[in-house]
Amino acid sequence: MTARPCQIIVTDANVLINLMHVSRLDMCARLPDYQFVVPDHVQNEIANAEQRATLTDFVTRAILRIEPLTDIGALTLFTRLIVHLGRGEAACLALAATNGWTIASDEKRRFRREAEALIGKGRIVRTPDLFVLAIRAGLMSIEEADADKALLERHRFRMDFASFRDLVR
Repeated sequence: MTARPCQIIVTDANVLINLMHVSRLDMCARLPDYQFVVPDHVQNEIANAEQRATLTDFVTRAILRIEPLTDIGALTLFTRLIVHLGRGEAACLALAATNGWTIASDEKRRFRREAEALIGKGRIVRTPDLFVLAIRAGLMSIEEADADKALLERHRFRMDFASFRDLVR
């Protein structure tokens, strides 16, 4: 029997911070068939000391992996992208594009256009998408996800639906 390949998701700071706000960063370890990596540039964007300590803890426990930008193709793309994007977003997109990975980011506008052009819509997930994956995997209930949605909205992260029930049907 062959093991299913693991889908790698390169994760931007905004998704990491959202998961930290609701104490769900462990979701990265519990989602079956997924592995989460964090570009070193994104690690450097986590300025809050408590969040930085949480990230370090999850890296130490091998739940998240820090991924440096070392490939020449990724570095070339990164250099082109930082003209219009932040360093973390550019690093995520460069890694996703050169490695065939999925990207987790809640960024919009220019970033979204660049990501769709480089990797396609199907390889972009947002914070709500991760919650849907967790619900479908039986890791949380819709009610738990909705409670987290309410908490994230108090942290000024708005989702354009009333309940995760609307997405999971």
